[in-house]
Amino acid sequence: MTKKKQEPIDPKNIKPEDRLKFEIATELGLADKVIANGWKSLTSKESGRIGGMVTKRKREMAAKSAD
Repeated sequence: MTKKKQEPIDPKNIKPEDRLKFEIATELGLADKVIANGWKSLTSKESGRIGGMVTKRKREMAAKSAD
């Protein structure tokens, strides 16, 4: 099994689907780690925390647009 190369992230060229994820990573103080080593450098705990917050934000956005 080969390990995938961790690719650095360029904050100026983030894909639209990763924008919210990167904003949350920034709030959690993980942006420097992601920029330097890519998303795969995060621990499962860090990834789970980001994922949970993304889900929460999407629910909040959906609730606001439903009003």
